[in-house]
Amino acid sequence: MKRFWAALVLPLVLCPASAQSDDSVDISAANIHAHMTFLASDRLRGREAGTPQFDMAASYVAAQMKGLGLAPMGGRGAYFQHVPLIAYRPADQGALTLKSNSGRLTRLLFGKDYLVGGNVFAPKLERDAPLVFVGFGVVAPEQGRDDYRGLDVKGKIVVALSGAPKFLQTEERAYYGGGRVKLAQAEAHGAVGFVSVNTLTGERLYPFADDVRQYQSWDMTWRKPDGKPFVASQIPVLANVSVAGAHKLLGQDADMILAAAETREGAVKGFALPFSLHAVLHSEIHKMESENVVGVLPGSDPMLKNEYVVLSAHLDHIGVTPPVKGDAINNGALDNAAGVATTLEVARLLRAGRKPTKRSVLFLIDTAEEKGLIGAEYFARNPTVPGSAITADVDLDMPILTYDFTDVVAFGADRSTIGPAVRRAAARINVKLSPDPTPDEGTFTRSDHYRFVEQGVPAVFLATGFANGGEAATRFFMKTNYHKPSDDLSQAIRYDVGAKFARLNYEITRELADGARAGWNKGDFFAAKFAQRH
Repeated sequence: MKRFWAALVLPLVLCPASAQSDDSVDISAANIHAHMTFLASDRLRGREAGTPQFDMAASYVAAQMKGLGLAPMGGRGAYFQHVPLIAYRPADQGALTLKSNSGRLTRLLFGKDYLVGGNVFAPKLERDAPLVFVGFGVVAPEQGRDDYRGLDVKGKIVVALSGAPKFLQTEERAYYGGGRVKLAQAEAHGAVGFVSVNTLTGERLYPFADDVRQYQSWDMTWRKPDGKPFVASQIPVLANVSVAGAHKLLGQDADMILAAAETREGAVKGFALPFSLHAVLHSEIHKMESENVVGVLPGSDPMLKNEYVVLSAHLDHIGVTPPVKGDAINNGALDNAAGVATTLEVARLLRAGRKPTKRSVLFLIDTAEEKGLIGAEYFARNPTVPGSAITADVDLDMPILTYDFTDVVAFGADRSTIGPAVRRAAARINVKLSPDPTPDEGTFTRSDHYRFVEQGVPAVFLATGFANGGEAATRFFMKTNYHKPSDDLSQAIRYDVGAKFARLNYEITRELADGARAGWNKGDFFAAKFAQRH
């Protein structure tokens, strides 16, 4: 095992070519291929956080960081930052029963009408309360939107559509459509439970059958120093209801409500439902341990070296699930062995460059992203460097490397002075910036950079774009391979394109590490929500 890791470290150490050299693309492609070959192998069984196979992957990354000459920054002189976790999942299918005002009982069908998640607080959870439909459950004062206006949900169970209205700007829509924000609003209004209902768009993007297959996967959060789970809200999520189940829950108006949710305004009015819900859920709960892997390339400027640009990529994937076409191992080749591999290659390019960066560059390869961005959140809230010294985060997650991208989507870049830096960097390698082509997916809040944004740190997440065949490649991946065992090394992966993606992120990192400190744009939405924390 150690010999295998050493064999992959040696090319990194013995290939000190400048980032500008003619053979740097070939070197980068070979390194990315080597990293992905190990990280996406069946041997690592999908790298689920908290498993021995994830630990093997983390040890591999630490060995690579050491070979690259990165200083350990996980704490106590090590590359590892320990992340204490609590894992939880459904112990069974639960039982959900609707009781009408006339006393008629309707049992919802698991796997057709609804799915359950785990409850982190107790092995058994029971709720029995009236239901109130609150539309999208969005309260956006700056937009004059309050889906709770005129509704009494105190002591009741809130039923809300997933996502948010389409009139909201794509990244702000992701914020208001996020589970944490919705749960916080329901709790603030006095609700005692929460039920989410799929929209037509949501179910088209993420088929209910895929969720059914994975419903017993572990959810996680991190443990606070007192041993209790970190949660953003105490209100329990009782069920996720399908479009089919919506017809039982919302009655004869279900089709009209679902159609209205697809319009730009999403003007769906809430009302008290003529039912109460009796829900009984059982959960498995236990402690797990995992690690973030953290290394730093020290800066050269006497003052700026005490500031840090963070490059983040998640190491975990979803592990082993019920099989698809006989294969149960979710290798996570593009999601996110590709991101980890390109992040390590950015480190090599910076190390091999003719001139060190002025600011220090911190490399965070984190755990439990697939469980809710947990490893990144733990680091962002418990950084191993002074939090005020973190100037920006650049996140590398799931680049689609099956075609030669000529454009990228830089989520979050235009909200801060990161935007001009990204444009200059992209122009140097003839890559264009494009707007978000899939605003319904809420991408901005779905990767690790967002946990830095929540702590007031400007951040950018790059996705390979839709030009030059990118739309077909991305849609094929999302439909056929995303969170499935087929996201493996049998895909037509272009490792030279991985080298190009690494080079782009290298250029962005140099811009942020050598230029003026990144700052939020005046009046920005996320600055108003979070900047005071930084």
